[in-house]
Amino acid sequence: MKREKKEQIVKEVVEKLGKAQGIYLTEFQGLDVAKMAELRNEFRKAGVEYRVVKNTLVKKALENVEGGDRLAEGLVNTTGLAIGYDDPVVPAKIIEKFGKNNEQLKFKMASIDGSVFETEKLKELSRMLSKTENIGRVAGMVNNVISSVPMVVNAVMRDLVSVIDQIAKQKQGS
Repeated sequence: MKREKKEQIVKEVVEKLGKAQGIYLTEFQGLDVAKMAELRNEFRKAGVEYRVVKNTLVKKALENVEGGDRLAEGLVNTTGLAIGYDDPVVPAKIIEKFGKNNEQLKFKMASIDGSVFETEKLKELSRMLSKTENIGRVAGMVNNVISSVPMVVNAVMRDLVSVIDQIAKQKQGS
């Protein structure tokens, strides 16, 4: 591969990593073409990009990423790069699920907001709520609060009327 092509690839990877919310390194040695296509499809459906780039080029690109030096430690053997743009935990969910039936896919490391997660943290990452799930929870809580506001306002108004009525009775009695 010519130097210009390598520089172009590094530049592309740097751009993608700069936009990423989650960066995951996987090992895929032993996955056949059909399984690799299935994996890429799962990632694509979830809005995650999955690329295979030479380790040396990824290492060069990681020089521009917070925590990239630690993440570069995972660049051994074959490496697939899963980049989550919209949600940092979606790639973990896909890697965990796909890896259950395809032991050739192995999680190496991940970086989310500059924090690096080692191999044993995949289960924890995959169990975290996704951005969509978090938005749903917050929306549900807001809905509950909003729906209870009329009851609270009615109770406050009822109590206020009761207090005003009590004051009026006391003034009439004096």
